[in-house]
Amino acid sequence: MSFVGTPDPNSGWLSDEELAETRRRLPLLYVEAVPVRVDGVGQVTEVGILLRANSAGSITRTLVSGRVMYGESLREALFRHLEKDLGPMAFPLLPASPIPFLVAEYFPFPGSQFTDDRQHAVSLAYVVPVTGTCDPRQDALELTWMSPQEAASDLISAEMEGGRGALVRAALASVGRLY
Repeated sequence: MSFVGTPDPNSGWLSDEELAETRRRLPLLYVEAVPVRVDGVGQVTEVGILLRANSAGSITRTLVSGRVMYGESLREALFRHLEKDLGPMAFPLLPASPIPFLVAEYFPFPGSQFTDDRQHAVSLAYVVPVTGTCDPRQDALELTWMSPQEAASDLISAEMEGGRGALVRAALASVGRLY
């Protein structure tokens, strides 16, 4: 195998056709973030949940999420998706060591805890404090700040796509806010 040649200047992106074919053949790596607000001693006081229209046109609740590109570090991917979904003034405080609170595996068939109709995906999930002003962008309609108890409620969980309500509960348990 030869590594000589002109590198693709945008090798981290796949065309729509390449992505569809890859999704049919391989699990893809994602990062997910549960944005939170913390008080002066680092206790989670609020959880940010996105409201967005999914591909079927339904309004659902979800989290910051996206693929990791080829050659991109987890930290870079996490920052890119936080900025994309929450805006450039969110000022996320990324962990010094990007160790997820959960590794979630999404399957394209029912009966799994986490589901994604498009693909088999593995997601590294993080709790990320944000200190700035959040102005949702891209396909997010709004960001709702909720108390940890409200974010973990059955009502909110039922509105979340792909089993992400369980992800929120796991996030809150990981920071000692789910009792």
